[in-house]
Amino acid sequence: MNIAMQTIETKPSEVVVQTNQESARDFEYPQREAAFFYGLFMRGHDPEKLRRDIAVPPEVLVKWHREAEREPQLRDVLAKVVEYRRHVLAIFDSLIGTEAGLQRVQ
Repeated sequence: MNIAMQTIETKPSEVVVQTNQESARDFEYPQREAAFFYGLFMRGHDPEKLRRDIAVPPEVLVKWHREAEREPQLRDVLAKVVEYRRHVLAIFDSLIGTEAGLQRVQ
């Protein structure tokens, strides 16, 4: 069974995890999410703030690790989320790098 996970921030210190089979397809296209953040960058948003929005913060990783210890079936899903976010960040960084190269050429 392929199950994806969405995170919903309820409070700054608390993240609620919901599983949703339909959102499993979202993990197939990190380019879409990277393109969304790239669009924000092109509209003048600070790239460092966007990187922080893309990355999974260390405190969330710690919380997820504790959750996975209590519920081992979450471990694979959480690993997929982290890997997906890293992939989105790598694509975003390459898009920004491409943009910086184009600006220097002009």
